[in-house]
Amino acid sequence: MKFKFNFSKKIILAISAFFLLQLYYIEATAQSVIIPIETKNNAMVLRVEANKDVSTIFFGKKLMDANEYAFIPGGYKQTEDYTGMLNAAYTPAGSRNLVEPAITVTHADGNSSLDLKYSSHKVAKIDNNVSLLSIVLKDPVYNFEVTLFYKSYFNEDVIEQWNEIKHNETGNVILQKYASANIYLKATSYWLNQYHGDWAREMQPEESKLTHGIKTLDTKLGTRANLLMPSVFMISLNKPATEDEGSVLYGAVEYSGNFKVDLELDYQDNLRVIAGINNYASPYTLQPKEAFITPAFLYTFSDKGKGDASRKLQSWARDYRLLDGKGTRLTLLNNWESTFFDFNETKLAALLKDTKKLGVDLFLLDDGWFANKYPRNNDRAGLGDWQENKTKLPNGISSLVKEATANGVKFGIWLEPEMVNPKSELYEQHPDWVIKQPKRAEYYYRNQLVLDLSNPQVQEFVYNIVDRLFTKNPGLAYIKWDCNAVIYNAYSSHLKNQSHFYIEYMRGLYKVLERVRAKYPVVPMMLCSGGGGRVDYAALKYFTEFWPSDNTDPLERIFIQWEYSYFYPAISSSNHVTDWGKQLIKFRTDVAMMGKLGFDIEVSKLSEKDLAYCKQAIKNYDSVKEVIWQGDQYRLSNPREGSVAAIMYVNEAKTTGVIFNYLVNSRYGENSKFPILLKGLDGSKKYTLREISLYPGVTSTIDAGKIYSGDYLMKMGYNPDVNSRRTSVVVLLTEK
Repeated sequence: MKFKFNFSKKIILAISAFFLLQLYYIEATAQSVIIPIETKNNAMVLRVEANKDVSTIFFGKKLMDANEYAFIPGGYKQTEDYTGMLNAAYTPAGSRNLVEPAITVTHADGNSSLDLKYSSHKVAKIDNNVSLLSIVLKDPVYNFEVTLFYKSYFNEDVIEQWNEIKHNETGNVILQKYASANIYLKATSYWLNQYHGDWAREMQPEESKLTHGIKTLDTKLGTRANLLMPSVFMISLNKPATEDEGSVLYGAVEYSGNFKVDLELDYQDNLRVIAGINNYASPYTLQPKEAFITPAFLYTFSDKGKGDASRKLQSWARDYRLLDGKGTRLTLLNNWESTFFDFNETKLAALLKDTKKLGVDLFLLDDGWFANKYPRNNDRAGLGDWQENKTKLPNGISSLVKEATANGVKFGIWLEPEMVNPKSELYEQHPDWVIKQPKRAEYYYRNQLVLDLSNPQVQEFVYNIVDRLFTKNPGLAYIKWDCNAVIYNAYSSHLKNQSHFYIEYMRGLYKVLERVRAKYPVVPMMLCSGGGGRVDYAALKYFTEFWPSDNTDPLERIFIQWEYSYFYPAISSSNHVTDWGKQLIKFRTDVAMMGKLGFDIEVSKLSEKDLAYCKQAIKNYDSVKEVIWQGDQYRLSNPREGSVAAIMYVNEAKTTGVIFNYLVNSRYGENSKFPILLKGLDGSKKYTLREISLYPGVTSTIDAGKIYSGDYLMKMGYNPDVNSRRTSVVVLLTEK
């Protein structure tokens, strides 16, 4: 039997076209480019698709064989991705995308669509540990391109990601959104650990399961950006991570201004994290050939819990970001809580002697030393007028620096150069330098307004405040840089385009700090912002340490310092002994020793025993501070989960450690009921435990003669004997 096929010409052409497309797809897939970004333990893997889209196909613990990354997408049988863009490495808006974009633009001709296709990529080896991947994406229709940068730190498992956006269209392009990073995660569930707070309530943790839709972490404060919501967070995959177990991603926006993090759980149950500058009130007009560079987004991943992730980040910070992160720090005595605004040369001379008597390195003169027409006798006047107050300091700062030198200590000073009181000569002479809406009533935060750092004249003024102090007083050894106000009624009389204001303010601030550090590269500076209002890794490039909180109640500080420690190393945390709280001087000092120790107390009013204790505690601290500052940190007992907080630092050789133990519950009979398991030791080594920071006349209940194996201390632990009579116990661990 014969069959007669009577296909029409159109059908034949259609079938031919179908097979040609299939052949093209197979060939293109075979030629797809896999771009792995590998660190010591982890990998982010990108793939150039057949249509030149760049997608994220993997993020997590790296594979032994990099060739097998290509197999990963085939293992998922989720619902269809109708757009083909859910896992885009940098998601544009206005084309076929249906989810939250990372970038949104309006082209010179008014078109708001964007398509970003792979053009090229290259890897630059910066050194044996650091690599920089750059991927160029271009719009096939418009002369518009984005370069994605991934800077990877191999040993620390850290990646910094940012972008450069530019174009050569016939007119200006408006950037409506311009995120720094677009991370794509796959898991069965996602748990967000975020932070919130306020003045004296910094770093309050809150953990929740992410549900479908978008969760946004952001700030619109302009300055003090971290006051109400810090720019750091954690995401646990599959289940909430604990200190030593679970998969967790740490994220941090490296920016001191308005930030935004969108966490979108899509309809495929995958998580998209889009982070960078907050585009609130900030569409940016990008001129042809101008480059817009976003701030970096920083992240690290661990499949061994929060503690491992934090140690990676702390190590990275000390080596690569924190100013002088591998160096030393100065212990100090601050005058603020002993004098507030009420002081003169006589009082300060006595405090300088107290500084020497106490045994710290430096005396810090706080707020109130400046302004004459409107004397700085309270926080309602004088801010902006940076001349020495002639009544309080008739011989100027230079005489105090000389007096400090004569007493064998260094001298530091407080500044708040970005701010102004309406009651000041600066405000009277330069009202155009002040951020305020011309048609609105002024609204004050702590009786002050913010200077317009988008204005180059203001930048010069702020820089000169610092420069003149150092020029006149070469012996000046320390700056406490404060920032107490947020921005209300945002408006710059200098800028023509007000939508650039928030971005230009931060650019101006960084320009000033760059100039300060170029001329004074090694002077220690504390980053203060009414407490922890400006704590981020962009600012910490210029500062040696930060002030976590104005709340120095030691019990509260245990919790605040604990949470900061997940993201920042101990050497960066300024902790002062003050008269806040009702605890004994020993408890207050032991808590402050967890980071960079300082004092803000009236030394002359200390009892003989309290003074003797403080002096000995400083000597103890000096003997172990290197371990605290540079050692690996292990959290042993969480204060939110029991009555005892315990945290430990161990040096790299695992020969020396310092363990801080605190009673955080004063209810009857509360104590360290169970042994505390140590971490990070060498199981084969032998160790002794000796209590230090003892109050005069007190005998330790810990037997310093016992010898333990590291194995025993990590599996069975030891009991620090913390109770209502021994509320804080500091133990030195030493290899025998």
